Amino acid sequence: MSAPALRANDLISPLPTVDGGFKTILADPPWRFANRTGKVAPEHRRLDRYSTMDLEAIKALEVEQVAAKNAHLYLWVPNALLPDGLAVMEAWGFRYISNLVWAKRRKDGGPDGRGVGFYFRNTTELILFGVRGSMRTLQPARSQVNIIETRKREHSRKPDEQYDLIEACSPGPHLELFARHAREGWTVWGDESTEAEVRGRVHRGYAGGPILAPVMEPHARLAKGTEVRLAKDLRDLYEAGGTIRGLAKETGYSIGRVRRLLELAGTQIRSRGALKIPPPETGWSEPPRPTPQEQPRGTVRSPAP
Repeated sequence: MSAPALRANDLISPLPTVDGGFKTILADPPWRFANRTGKVAPEHRRLDRYSTMDLEAIKALEVEQVAAKNAHLYLWVPNALLPDGLAVMEAWGFRYISNLVWAKRRKDGGPDGRGVGFYFRNTTELILFGVRGSMRTLQPARSQVNIIETRKREHSRKPDEQYDLIEACSPGPHLELFARHAREGWTVWGDESTEAEVRGRVHRGYAGGPILAPVMEPHARLAKGTEVRLAKDLRDLYEAGGTIRGLAKETGYSIGRVRRLLELAGTQIRSRGALKIPPPETGWSEPPRPTPQEQPRGTVRSPAP
C-alpha cells in the first residue's frame, strides 16, 4: 500500500492534446522514494523542492491517449527506481528500446562525487528510451552517443542539453510532462511549467555551465566532436590573453596537446616573448619614461649629443 504524500498535491489537470498526437514525449515524473524526510528527499519541507506522486498515480496518467500512433518516449528515472520506470513505460503504451545516461561532471570533467546513495555514490541518472508503434530515430541519431556529460544545477533539474539532443533525434510535435519551465517549440505540462524561474535553491558548485576540458590520459584521444568544441573554447581563452602554459595548467593537459588544439581551431599562435592581449577590463600601456627630476639619485645622466 502506498504511503500518502507529505504535502498536498494540486489537482491533476488534463494532459494537452494535438491533432495526430505527440510524436515525441519527454517526462521527468516526481518519483516518490521510501525515505521521504531526509535532507535529499524531494518533499523536504524546509528546502522547498516539489511534491511527489506514487507509482500507481504516475502509471494512471493517460499518456497513451495523447501520444501519436508512432511515437518516442524519453523517461527520466532514478537508478534506484529502474523497475518502476519500466513499469511506467509499459503502462503508457511504450516498449523499452535503449537508454541515455546523464554523467554528472565537475568543471574539469571528472565525476561529480557529490551524489547520494546507500550502496554507491550516484553520479549518473538514466533516460529510458521507448517506442510506440514503429518509428526510428532521425538521421542525426545515427552518430549520437547515448551519454550527456554536463554539470549539475538545482535539485532534480535535468540538463538543458537534453532538448537539443531530443529535437535532433526525434520528430515533433514535442511534449514535456512535469516540465519545470517553458521551452520554445514545445508543449509543456506540469505545476511548475509556467514559472519564470526553476524552483529550488542553487547551491555553490551547482550553477551548471560547460565542462572546460575532460580528464584525459597522456596518450588518449578525444572524441571528434569534443575535440572541436574544446579547441574553440581554448582559442577563445587564448585570444583573450591566456597563455599556452596557463591553459595547460588549467586543463591538466600537456603544452603539446594544448598547442595542437589551438592549431586545430586555426589560432594564430603568438611568438615567444610577444605581448599578451590584456584583459579588456584592465588594459595596459607602456609606462612613461621618468623626467630628469624624477630619476633616482645616483643615476648617471648621458651627455647630450
